[in-house]
Amino acid sequence: MSFNSGLEIYPNYEKFGFDYGPGCFGPEVEVRTLDAIRKSLKNPDCDGPEKVYAIAMDVGRNEHKEQLIDQHLLYGIVTYARGRLGEEPIRSQGHIHKHSAYANGWSTPEVYEIWQGTAIIYMQESAQDDPGRCFAVIGKPGDIIIVPPFWAHATISADPESPLTFGAWCDRDYGFDYDGVRKHKGLAFFPLLDKNNQITWKKNQNYHNQQLVVKKPRVYNEFQLESNKSIYNKYAEHPEPFKFVCRPDLFAEKWVNFVP
Repeated sequence: MSFNSGLEIYPNYEKFGFDYGPGCFGPEVEVRTLDAIRKSLKNPDCDGPEKVYAIAMDVGRNEHKEQLIDQHLLYGIVTYARGRLGEEPIRSQGHIHKHSAYANGWSTPEVYEIWQGTAIIYMQESAQDDPGRCFAVIGKPGDIIIVPPFWAHATISADPESPLTFGAWCDRDYGFDYDGVRKHKGLAFFPLLDKNNQITWKKNQNYHNQQLVVKKPRVYNEFQLESNKSIYNKYAEHPEPFKFVCRPDLFAEKWVNFVP
């Protein structure tokens, strides 16, 4: 990879997983198959790769293992297959992060960092009939993108010719709520690939009032996340600013009218 993630961990596309280098820990990957995510797709009967993406939750440097547990933080990494899902790009299921007792009942945010490929982090304020504000944030290697608490979201690979890999900080008590998204048969917008492999967007008619803003990432100065260093290295040097990931309730004013 051209981007330095701060970890000696690398995607292995032959075995569809990750290689852990010296001084790093991580689990066997969980693989999401096409059959497992069909309910969230525009065309649940589409063709595509059998293995869509591989997830390794709780990775890091050995020196931080106990510290991460104590701070209720978790770093996860994901790699996507090449190709497409029918007329859609390779993508995750839409979900909302479950409410966390550690965060006093708040849903928790997620801090993405793109390692390889081109990502679109799609997010909407709600999975109710009116989804509120909807954003599609396009990220390249090194870009940081934050999904705020309570928002429904999905991660999309924008280039079917190149596999996508990314890392993310999240709460250690992570979990996913799919109910609202599945009730609406997907998120408020479906990403589609045209004949030139460019992303277009189609409204999901099970919602109403949706408007989409497509944008580039911004710099999150309010969380001390300047874009000149990997988010793992930032944590290694100064972990305190990452408290907002597992305790978003302590930063309530920063989430008001949040723009990703």
